[in-house]
Amino acid sequence: MNLKELSSLLHLSQTTVSRALNGFPEVSEVTRRRVQDAARRFNYKPNSRALGLATGRARAIGHVISTTVHHELVNPIFGDFVAGAAAAYARRGYDMIFKVVDKDDEELAYRELIARRAVDGVVLQGPAVNEPRIQMLTSLKMPFVVHGRASNVTQPYDWIDVNNRSTFRRATEYLLALGHRRIALINGLETMDFAFRRRQGYLDALSASGIVPDPLLMKSAEMTENYGHRETRELLNMPNPPTAIVVASMMSAIGVRRALLETGKTMGKDVSVITYDDDISYLRNGQDRPVFTATRSSVRGAGEVVADMLITRIDKPHAPTFSTLLETEFVIGTSTGPAPGFSG
Repeated sequence: MNLKELSSLLHLSQTTVSRALNGFPEVSEVTRRRVQDAARRFNYKPNSRALGLATGRARAIGHVISTTVHHELVNPIFGDFVAGAAAAYARRGYDMIFKVVDKDDEELAYRELIARRAVDGVVLQGPAVNEPRIQMLTSLKMPFVVHGRASNVTQPYDWIDVNNRSTFRRATEYLLALGHRRIALINGLETMDFAFRRRQGYLDALSASGIVPDPLLMKSAEMTENYGHRETRELLNMPNPPTAIVVASMMSAIGVRRALLETGKTMGKDVSVITYDDDISYLRNGQDRPVFTATRSSVRGAGEVVADMLITRIDKPHAPTFSTLLETEFVIGTSTGPAPGFSG
């Protein structure tokens, strides 16, 4: 059954039926229930194009991806986020549009999407500490939600983020409690806000314990397996190597583990490792017992929340700004143990 047939059956216009199914306030509650009951009874699934024609919306959400992020499209974290967002879009009758552009063409891409009325809103991912895209999208009057935050942007905007600072403070404090004093940080790119906050949490914990940070123990780069492997090999070659490492992603942590195996070190005994785990569908942290001690949060779940938040913003353009701060779960795996020689 299509929209025209359902409307004819109910003796209502297609516009009224579409608005009733999408929660528009000008439709009476009686009509809304009547339409929703009929849609369930006849197993009607709204077509996004038909809904767009009836409501004056594109019924699509845009994701602009910059090619300067070399591994973004094949990154399992990105894939799980998109899967979560796509599921939420489908439930709400929206499609997803990807636009892959050079970094210098991002603003033009957003302007073209708006000019063509191709999307009703956009998701902004990977915000920097100083994020110019927030001001740009605000000036273009395009509904948007940020997956993350921008520390140096003071204007109000909608966002969802993990409490990265407290998460990495907690991870570092756990290692300190196990007697570790030489703790390395293998972080993401610290121009990115999430990595900036994670470094702050790591430094907070060291400072509270009276430990002066060693710049040589702090690494920052794109979070790949090779990066984790390379930096761990370098750390282990130091005259006074770390006994523990805090890692910003599961992918880099796999590289850390490879480096430890190659150098004859036992993870959890010779060197303890804690990683951030995005709870990725195809990169699980063990089965019965986690391999890595980890701070965990579902990036797929975040994708669903972002999608629902953006559609709510589209429906309520004048509502106060929305924000959601997610706390992480701390799971104990086999990758951590007391510092060598620590008696507790």
